[in-house]
Amino acid sequence: MRVRAIAIGSRMPRWVDEAVEDYTKRLAPKLKVTWTEIPAGPRTAGRDSSRAVAVESERLLAALRADEFVVALDERGKQLSTRELAGWLHERMQDGRDLAFVIGGPDGLAPDILVRSQLKLSLSRLTFPHALVRVVLAEQLYRAHTVLTGHPYHRD
Repeated sequence: MRVRAIAIGSRMPRWVDEAVEDYTKRLAPKLKVTWTEIPAGPRTAGRDSSRAVAVESERLLAALRADEFVVALDERGKQLSTRELAGWLHERMQDGRDLAFVIGGPDGLAPDILVRSQLKLSLSRLTFPHALVRVVLAEQLYRAHTVLTGHPYHRD
């Protein structure tokens, strides 16, 4: 099973890239996670962002593969504990279907991305900056995998 994280935005701060790279390296080769950045749609100060979200949606849909299990990171999505995420990840690994986690831009994901998703996942009821979402997702995937492998990283 391959795991992809597809995120709107580029030029993340160095600390974001370093943290994501660290957790991704820790997972490899047991769970290979690749990260893809999609350019944000054009935004103009004082104007409606709906066109930018639509452009981002087109780009995201083009990046998704037809056979992937798509997980949209959305503040209104389902919340899971770490153990629940580990169980869910185990089910996905048994299924063997590739996963794609989708991280929207500053204005979130368009409805057509949410419809395309098999799971809408909330990392918290809090709203996070998109750069931090990347770090939290990378860490939680690592943490869930350590639960599955019996590694002592996670403590209840």
